[in-house]
Amino acid sequence: MRYGIRLYWDISNSDKCNILKCSCFPQLSNGPVVSRKRPSEGNYEKEKEHCIALFDQWSEADQVEFVERLISRMCHYQHGHINSYLKPMLQRDFITALPAQGLDHIAENILSFLDARSLCSAELVCKEWQRVISEGMLWKKLIERMVRTDPLWKGLSERHQWEKYLFKNRTAEVPPNSYYHSLYPKIIQDIETIEANWRCGRHNLQRIQCRSENSKGVYCLQYDDEKIISGLRDNSIKIWDKQTLECLKILTGHTGSVLCLQYDERVIVTGSSDSTVRVWEVTTGEVLNTLIHHNEAVLHLRFANGLMVTCSKDRSIAVWDMASPTDISLRRVLVGHRAAVNVVDFDDKYIVSASGDRTIKVWSTSTCEFVRTLNGHKRGIACLQYRDRLVVSGSSDNTIRLWDIECGACLRVLEGHEELVRCIRFDNKRIVSGAYDGKIKVWDLQAALDPRAPASTLCLRTLVEHSGRVFRLQFDEFQIISSSHDDTILIWDFLNVSTNGQSEGRSPSRTYTYISR
Repeated sequence: MRYGIRLYWDISNSDKCNILKCSCFPQLSNGPVVSRKRPSEGNYEKEKEHCIALFDQWSEADQVEFVERLISRMCHYQHGHINSYLKPMLQRDFITALPAQGLDHIAENILSFLDARSLCSAELVCKEWQRVISEGMLWKKLIERMVRTDPLWKGLSERHQWEKYLFKNRTAEVPPNSYYHSLYPKIIQDIETIEANWRCGRHNLQRIQCRSENSKGVYCLQYDDEKIISGLRDNSIKIWDKQTLECLKILTGHTGSVLCLQYDERVIVTGSSDSTVRVWEVTTGEVLNTLIHHNEAVLHLRFANGLMVTCSKDRSIAVWDMASPTDISLRRVLVGHRAAVNVVDFDDKYIVSASGDRTIKVWSTSTCEFVRTLNGHKRGIACLQYRDRLVVSGSSDNTIRLWDIECGACLRVLEGHEELVRCIRFDNKRIVSGAYDGKIKVWDLQAALDPRAPASTLCLRTLVEHSGRVFRLQFDEFQIISSSHDDTILIWDFLNVSTNGQSEGRSPSRTYTYISR
């Protein structure tokens, strides 16, 4: 942008040449510039004023051309002096300038893209920048951005109840910007503590003793912030209060062990060794539907977005359309495995199945056509999870394998469990596995995906509390919940950890016992 008034007088090139020949400018030379002593002060002032008067009469283009020629005649140290003089002239404090033009919202929007470190620095620039940040509530907006994009931040906001101060318009109920400025480092400290607890195995342990009267064992579970729903070997489904750990409800109807389950806000869907799939109403526990298709035990199931996939000891996979809990119809049966199909998972692109025949098979979700087989495990595969391009599987060869589903390549083999790997889950940071050796292992997922990472660095921690085989687990940023053949459900809490000198990996536990009637 150019400032000033443009004056367009016709000035001959000879005038510019005469100025360049003036005694106040050194003569152009191909060799080094020879410094010249300044003439008497009086002559210099007169010549300078004359040059400026002529300069002011030229067009902007002529002025630029003249200055370029002038600079070319100077020596290096003069260039440096001019550079230092121009630098502050070329800088523009746009954050201060925008509010002066009534454009505060643009200044706020620009600064809202800064991270925490940059926002701290911006507050120190000047009082006007500090005012824009404060009145724009930019620390609040930074925290809201993190809560929207990071599940750990979202979970902390819910558990520590500062979410009630977020995502609200400026009202009297919203604290000032300074509150959010002081809140930010506290959140960072909480996150660092949680990460350290995961790495060091520090946790608070809660234990639910199911005390089944007949056959013991908790085969499957799922939880949310309010409840834990578990499927037991004694044919029942038990719903537990997540806070008090009391048994709220028992669902009965299956005539065999409940081997798998999944629920959403409306229904619980369970699969059993009695070969049936049952659909239950979440709040009342009423049976809404019973699906009779498989010839042997239903070993696993998944449902989402109107589609359900079940698999069975009968070696088949059934794909179902779920129009409603009472309107479920069989779409297709997938056959290809040569042994029991132990686990399935799917998304909009692929259905993935794993079997006792040592293979993982990939099928098209839309067409149900076979796509490819992943080979590598030495023995039967008991568990897997699939998300994006990554498949993570656990086997009775005691190993965990990571696969690229698109090309079928095995990316990494994790070794450490001493018996069959029965259950496995992963998120963006970790893999958590449970095995028949009674151990739960936490692995570094990002390191496992890096071929340069040494195998010895991949297992972050081994957790040992179960006295029997680990059948199922689920985890989030703050906890692991696991179930076992020992008839217990364990809650490993990495957020609310006692600091009263407990040793690493072992924390004081609370035990809750349920006696069946």
